[in-house]
Amino acid sequence: MNANQSSLFAALSVLPLAIASASVQAQSYEMVIATQLPEDMSNNEVYPALVHFKNLIEARTDGDLEVTIFGGGQLGSEVENGSEVQGGRTLQSTIMSSGAMSSFYGDYQAVTAPFLFTSWRQAWTFFDSEWFADFMSGTVEEANMRYLGTFDDGGGFVAFTNNIHLIETLEDLEGLNIRTEENPAHVAIMHSLGASATPLPWGELITALETGLADGQFNAPVLNTTFNFDAVTDYTTLTGHVYNSAPWMVSESWYQSLPESHQQALISSAREAIQLSHGMSGALATTSWVESCERFEACYLMPDAERERMAEIARPAWQAWIVDDFGMDEARVQGLLDEVERVGQQLADDDLRIYGQ
Repeated sequence: MNANQSSLFAALSVLPLAIASASVQAQSYEMVIATQLPEDMSNNEVYPALVHFKNLIEARTDGDLEVTIFGGGQLGSEVENGSEVQGGRTLQSTIMSSGAMSSFYGDYQAVTAPFLFTSWRQAWTFFDSEWFADFMSGTVEEANMRYLGTFDDGGGFVAFTNNIHLIETLEDLEGLNIRTEENPAHVAIMHSLGASATPLPWGELITALETGLADGQFNAPVLNTTFNFDAVTDYTTLTGHVYNSAPWMVSESWYQSLPESHQQALISSAREAIQLSHGMSGALATTSWVESCERFEACYLMPDAERERMAEIARPAWQAWIVDDFGMDEARVQGLLDEVERVGQQLADDDLRIYGQ
């Protein structure tokens, strides 16, 4: 090898390092996102949506904002993640369940209302609305977090599973001991429907069902099949009495540190990711309900008339709890309930006007 060839070889050998160095220098911002859900593209709707978000925003900022996703609770509990996002230094974004979100922004408890929605479309339209974004705007001042959108938590609508008998009517809940999340709203709902409630953390649920500490529980069908509740309970009923949701939050102080072009890219990318998650959520929940009917000893899809009968009892009891015990402003609660009803009626009216005339 002559001197010229040696010089060329030396230059080529350091070229990848120079490119890598330039790439590192070009990346000005990092966004770390934590979720409790697994890094799986097929068993939940959140992780695929976050991957899509990552692809979108890195392309739209030409790699200047890099996104890293940690699933499966790798970075701690929901509340721990929320606290880190408030600081915005090591963790910039997270997705929390309604109970965890309520510990940072108490008004989020309003969406735990029983029988709040009658369809996914009504729920998605409501959560995606300017009205709800305004409702959530208080998180900036109260928690230093900005609201990006709402995922379904496991598919939204929940189904009971229990060891005693199939739940077909309101009366079938009488005397059952149901495990709930450690959320007083869910306890109040169960008591109003004639059941007793045993609030327990997720990690104790299977043992509680195996030992008889609880007769049953409720979760979205996706969770009921993923975690094999058919192995510890025999009967399942899709009531949809609670709609589990998971708001997506980002650190406000970190968001404000971004240039305006990056803020626009972040918001637009997050909104598209939320839309992508909706369809996947419905598909997963539907598939899991069909699977539930194959795996449990018996399954039952509760008709609307019985759901409405249960709602007439559960809703007033829940409203009394959230106003009198939880301390939320009655007008604010009623405003949310009225808006949900308005959205549902508007969808029905528009459907008939556009497609039925």
